[in-house]
Amino acid sequence: MSTPNDFRSLVDRIEIEALCAGFTDAVMMHDFERLAALFTDDAVLRIPDAGIEVSGRAELETAMPRMQDAWDYFVQHTHPGAVDIDGDTASGRAHICEFGRLRSGSSHLNYAIYHDRYRRTADGWKFTERVYEIRYLDSSPLPGSPPGENGLGVDVSAAQLHG
Repeated sequence: MSTPNDFRSLVDRIEIEALCAGFTDAVMMHDFERLAALFTDDAVLRIPDAGIEVSGRAELETAMPRMQDAWDYFVQHTHPGAVDIDGDTASGRAHICEFGRLRSGSSHLNYAIYHDRYRRTADGWKFTERVYEIRYLDSSPLPGSPPGENGLGVDVSAAQLHG
């Protein structure tokens, strides 16, 4: 039989997973105001391999557009990892797959982990720290590209669109 604490723990885990998914969605949609709102005012985002450290929600809101502007296209997928909840704080990991092409022409495919710290606030769970650790990196040219002005670049006219 479940106790109220079991239910609270389940809700906390779901909210933290939604927080991580919200980060990826905000990045993919270039919604940097929403992205910044996922962090506490004193939060830190670190990407050590790139020499990036952004402190505070305000700095994050201005730094993320600059970081994303370096990309011709960028795709990120988040997969839930472990979460350890201790009252109104928690730590956890989110597993990441990313790929894209930088405006410089170089390509990037990686598998990484965000090492996270979270805090429960009046507005729900927020990030207090995200540290990005790349576990696999491939900078080979990517064979694909984003859809261009001429559509997807594939002929779907013969596809059966209805059951």
